[in-house]
Amino acid sequence: MTDRNRSSSNSVVTDFPLSRKTDQIVVAFKERNAADVADIYNKAGDDYATYADGDPAQLFAFDGMHAYADRQLWHRLEAKLVDLRSSGARAIRILDAGCGPGTWLRRLVLRAYGLGFSRIEARGFDIAHVQIERARFLAQPLLALPGITLTFDVADLTGRLPEADASVDMTLCLYSVLSHLPVLALPKIAAELGRVTAGHFVTTVRPVGSPPTAFVDSIEKVRRLRQDHTRNRCEIELHGGRRITFGFHLFTAAELRDYFSPHLDIENVSGLDLFHTRFMPDPRWNLPNDSCHLSDELAQLEIANAANPELINSAAHLLLIGRRRKT
Repeated sequence: MTDRNRSSSNSVVTDFPLSRKTDQIVVAFKERNAADVADIYNKAGDDYATYADGDPAQLFAFDGMHAYADRQLWHRLEAKLVDLRSSGARAIRILDAGCGPGTWLRRLVLRAYGLGFSRIEARGFDIAHVQIERARFLAQPLLALPGITLTFDVADLTGRLPEADASVDMTLCLYSVLSHLPVLALPKIAAELGRVTAGHFVTTVRPVGSPPTAFVDSIEKVRRLRQDHTRNRCEIELHGGRRITFGFHLFTAAELRDYFSPHLDIENVSGLDLFHTRFMPDPRWNLPNDSCHLSDELAQLEIANAANPELINSAAHLLLIGRRRKT
């Protein structure tokens, strides 16, 4: 697979074998970028949960800034839970890699409990300790429910996961997590996520033609945004004067599939939110109106074009669902 966004600066001539040279590049970039990313999400603090997921106390309202994509993603995740429970399973193990404030893991744990799973073991981890502290606080009510084990750890995704081979029924890696990681490390990360998955793996990433995002705050608060595709680097200046710079890679649908197809059977690759972000009335920059009819039309367009190869890379997010390969 060719990485069309890979920086020419990675073509460093040394006397080391290629594998050793690559490992050194990955380690150096990982250490610098991990510190940048952790700092950004630590400084975002408690406000990040509201920006990213809406009211953290209303888990299933889906009325936040990314409501359409969130609802579509949730329909697919919930369906996997229902299918597993319908198969007779009474225990489930869930892993959320890059969990942030833990919203999606709490949704899955609470729904699994409601479906009648008697033993629910869930773990989330993230590089930002402030987000993990928030996740632990918000998860406290769930810990009082019988049969639930829910933990959150500070960790990154570039090393070996502690989970055993084929031990996780549902593995998540959602929204910008993979985009923040070194491109050279992605094949190993995909292999590791595939290794631990016994059931389904679900990830979402930003594609190359996606609308701009500020990651930690709404886009109208951005004064300047520059995405450098050559270096996989993003620079943002907010109106308040804060500047953030970090590694960020935009994917194509084919590239995303190529990373995971050696390790999982790919069930679905599709675009999430091809039209809603661009055309729905938004009081931040256009006048609201009676949008019910428009919303219905856009929903039909989303269904018809979610896998359209000419449009998929212009979605707000790419969704990939894989399942453990049967042998």
